[in-house]
This record gives sequence, structure tokens and C-alpha cells, in this order.
Amino acid sequence: MTDISLHHGISVHRIGAMILRYWYLLLSSWPRLLELLYWPALQVITWGFLQLYIAENASFFARAGGTLIGAVILWDILFRGQLGFSISFLEEMWARNLGNLMMSPLKPIEFLLSLMVMSLIRLAIGVIPMTLLALFLFHFNVYALGLPLIAFFCNLIFTSWSVGIFVSGLVLRNGLGAESIVWTLMFAIMPLACIYYPVSVLPAWLQYVAWTLPPTYVFEGMRALLIENTFRGDLMLDALAINAALLVASFGAFLALLRSARKHGSLLSSGE
Repeated sequence: MTDISLHHGISVHRIGAMILRYWYLLLSSWPRLLELLYWPALQVITWGFLQLYIAENASFFARAGGTLIGAVILWDILFRGQLGFSISFLEEMWARNLGNLMMSPLKPIEFLLSLMVMSLIRLAIGVIPMTLLALFLFHFNVYALGLPLIAFFCNLIFTSWSVGIFVSGLVLRNGLGAESIVWTLMFAIMPLACIYYPVSVLPAWLQYVAWTLPPTYVFEGMRALLIENTFRGDLMLDALAINAALLVASFGAFLALLRSARKHGSLLSSGE
């Protein structure tokens, strides 16, 4: 069969084969599927009832209905996008298969692209039911945001991929002893991303740090849309520019860590 390749020899067939591998892994285990649905549903239910309670007792939240639920949904896109990427990578580490992949014709860029696609699939499985729950239980329709939702989603998924690529490189180089960073790094970003509160509540010096993170622009943009009915295109463009730089940097870091792992023999030992 003739191999279909894009520029620089990137093979669609090899990428598709890796996606199928992760898809079959996902379908072969009902706990994997349940986990994708369970946590997003639990979050939207918990925060949704909190939103209702606060709205009954605070005029601001009564006027700005849905800001908490919207923030929870967007945060889950960010977190689940990164986790969906990293979990597929960890599957190879757990199976001690990474060395075999890196000795195959599969290129690192093809490997990363397959992980990106798989993160979208895993994200859809978890987030779509979450948005339907928000609609039926709390009458919050995230899809009513329209075209701005696409800008929010793209910027968040780009950030999640950047983080996912970087932490995967760290685990690749340092082994499963560094696995905990996969689960915790995004939570370190959480306070500075200003998910549930505006940037203005941070100390002045910390605001400068917050504005270096693309999610900060997304959550500020969401609040502007829900509270002021204003779409801040300037915020989305700024976030996109930062995301582009982060993606390039994360690719470079992953390749450097991969070379280091090969040099030190971490691939064959799965870096234990």
C-alpha cells in the first residue's frame, strides 16, 4: 500500500495507526471510559449547585449567571486536554513500549500528532456530556456563546498540548518517578490562570505573571462575554500569540529531552 505523506515525510498512515492503537486501548477498558465521564460530570454538578446557591444570595452572581459553570467547563477543557495527551503517552511508558516505538519508522512529530488527536477524542467523550448536564440541570448552554467559544476552545487546547508535550518530555527523560508532574503541573497554573476570579484580585506584581499565561486571557474573555456581553478579540489574539511561542518551545524541549533520554538509555529501561 502506498504511504500517504505530508511535508517533511510525515506519514498519515503512521499517525492513524497510533490513533487506532490508543482508541482500541480506550475501548478495551470500561473503567477508562467511566473515568472520562465521571469527573467532569461530578464537577459540573457540584459547581452548578454552588452557582445556584450563590446566585440566590448575591446580586452579582444573579446578574452574571453561568460564570462559575462556564469557568468549570473551560477549565475542564484545559485540564482534560492535557491529561488526555499525557495519559496516552503514559500508556507507552507503563507498557514499556516507548523504546520500541522510537526504534520504529515512527517519527517524534508523528507520535506527538497522534497524541494530540487522541487528546481531542478523550476530551470530547468527557466534555460533551458535561455540557449537556449543564444545559439540562442548570440551563447553562455553553454552545450559545457562539463563535467566541471556538476561540476559547482553540486557545485552551493549544495550551494543554504545550503542557502535555513538555511534561511528557520530562517523564521520558526522568522516568516514571516524574509521573506525578503529569497530574499536578496544571494545578500549579490554576491560581494564576484566574479561572474563578478576575486578574485584578491578584497582587500587582503577580498580575504580570498571570498575563504570561494564555488561559488567563481566555477566562478574562469569558467573563467579559458573560457579564458585559462583549467579545474581547484582542485577548484571544494575545493568547494565540503566546500559545504559538509555547508550542514551539514545548516541541523543542521534547526533542531535546528525547535526545538526552536516548543518550542515557532511558528509553530502553522506561526510565525507572
